[in-house]
Amino acid sequence: MARVEPAAPRILLLEDDPAIARTAAYALQREGLLVTHVLLVDEARTLALRERPDALVLDIGLPDGNGLDLCRELRQHADPAVRALPMLMLTARGEEIDRVLGLEMGADDYLTKPFSPRELVARVRALLRRAALSPPPSSPRRFELDEAGQRIRYAGSWLSLTRLEYGLLRTLLAAPSRIHSRAALLDAVWGGASEANDRTVDTHVKTLRAKLREVTPGLDPIATHRGLGYGLADGG
Repeated sequence: MARVEPAAPRILLLEDDPAIARTAAYALQREGLLVTHVLLVDEARTLALRERPDALVLDIGLPDGNGLDLCRELRQHADPAVRALPMLMLTARGEEIDRVLGLEMGADDYLTKPFSPRELVARVRALLRRAALSPPPSSPRRFELDEAGQRIRYAGSWLSLTRLEYGLLRTLLAAPSRIHSRAALLDAVWGGASEANDRTVDTHVKTLRAKLREVTPGLDPIATHRGLGYGLADGG
């Protein structure tokens, strides 16, 4: 039987300095790692969420943003696999505040510039080893309902909801696998108020979605079933 070689670890490198990027990519590739290099935070975000690399190496100051913000965003993501991605920050020499902020925002390690290519490889390898030894991340319930306090926590954050937004989301959570018609939502949340209509439901779903996306950008846990109504995208 032919031996199946394990896939090479995939590293996402976010660095806008061409010389530093070439040095880092070459050092990592020499050690058998697969490197994808991007210049912009937006590109790194898209690839991190879509490709789920084995580790990320993030510069701090980029043309379209900050690697620290991306680190924090990924650590707050609803998907536990995304939250657990190993991340190493590249910081300028002497910028202690960057290193401190990076660790506070969830970075696993940092390396100051200019750095030794061998040290970069060693630190990335250490991150990969720790990740391999860690148990797979658990997947806690995305929503937590506090009936007594009439509040809802989403992806670890308490939502600031109006009375009607709370009632709408509570109704969806009560039957997470059901498609709720607008008429059913009107009856459950608005109690048949004469001034409420289908448009009222759509408007409140829109504002509720905006608040959920503030917690998990790029994710929409409320599914629209065209011609039928609304439900939870994955059962909550």
